[in-house]
Amino acid sequence: MAHTILSLLTLFLAIFSLNPTVECHSRARAYVEQQCRSTLYTELCIRTLLPFASKTNAPAPEQLARISLTTCLVKARITKAYVNMVAKEYFNKTKNARYHEAVTDCLHQINDGVNQITQSVKEQQRMVHDGEKDFSWHESNVQSWVSTALTDVTACLDRISDKAIGGKEKGMIKARVLNVKHLASNALALFNKFTTRHRGSRVIKTP
Repeated sequence: MAHTILSLLTLFLAIFSLNPTVECHSRARAYVEQQCRSTLYTELCIRTLLPFASKTNAPAPEQLARISLTTCLVKARITKAYVNMVAKEYFNKTKNARYHEAVTDCLHQINDGVNQITQSVKEQQRMVHDGEKDFSWHESNVQSWVSTALTDVTACLDRISDKAIGGKEKGMIKARVLNVKHLASNALALFNKFTTRHRGSRVIKTP
């Protein structure tokens, strides 16, 4: 019986290793991993992009940068709503003015960060539409806005480090804001990688 099970397991593994779907999935992951090497938060980058890389589709660097930036925007909006909800609930319970001030400041920074990332997403879309026209101008805008968003979420993290905020609430808010910061950092790195590669291809094509 044990021999039969071992034989079936060996056969299954052999078939599985030859499955083209598995092979294609491995190729997709290898491609995403290679693209994510330029980011500070590589594992987060892989988790963000891997669902968009299939056996029939390998997103170009520009598309990966756009996906990363859009994902960051979605997470930033969700985080903004979450922090606002937690702030109201906790303040209604404690009436802690210092806590309310710290979280309100954090929310202001998140709101500004959401606006910056929204502008960045729209600007990258214009960049694709315009092609080579004003490429450098679009590039500079995206870089400036994402960098500002990073500054905003960092300022938010600084404010919620205030001792007036309880440990549980601080931990819940910090985890989500930190995730937005990491996504923004990765998005900027992928965008810079795309623009650098684009410039290199233009140099090669130019006689």
